[in-house]
Amino acid sequence: MTRRVAAVLAAVALLAAACSSGAAAPQPSELNDKPTGGVYQGFGLIPPQPRPSFTLTDTSGTGYAFGRATAGKPTLLYFGYTHCPDVCPTTMADIGQALRTLPTDIQRRTQVVFVTTDVKRDTGPVMAAWLAHFDTDLPNRFVGLTGTQAQVDAAQAAAHVQLAEDEGQQHSAQVLLYGSDDYARVQYLQSTNEADQIVHDLPLVAK
Repeated sequence: MTRRVAAVLAAVALLAAACSSGAAAPQPSELNDKPTGGVYQGFGLIPPQPRPSFTLTDTSGTGYAFGRATAGKPTLLYFGYTHCPDVCPTTMADIGQALRTLPTDIQRRTQVVFVTTDVKRDTGPVMAAWLAHFDTDLPNRFVGLTGTQAQVDAAQAAAHVQLAEDEGQQHSAQVLLYGSDDYARVQYLQSTNEADQIVHDLPLVAK
């Protein structure tokens, strides 16, 4: 194990220990600092995760079958909540910044899906207004999803996402990037170079 991997794993462990509510959460895939020979700048998923199938409700109140709606498209999936003080808005801003740096063709094909973990407060209108801060002027607007707590928990489990608690609410510790082959081989942990990592990796998985 390299020093970089050890440092990342330690950071994730500390985050989980500091923020955990004591509830069991799905375990993330192993982190790798040189996924598939160093192709990606994000952290590799071992093994790659297939695009999950779950159905939630979008901001217009319409059912959204994630697996079917995003099939074959590069997709960034993140679980969070709109009242999050820093991690969630920073993560979404990084995604928006990355997309604006990429060619228009990739912007149009890429789906960004935000699943709320605060189903009581994050109604459709609340999510739509919040997401508008991050996807303005992008050709493909961000999708906000909600549902019952049981439905969101099932979606989280299907995506093998681990959540950390922050001020009584939970958000994901990572953003998953699914490629056009419907597998996620790379994920991103919130960091100062998250946007740059996405800019590098998205064209690779969009082929």
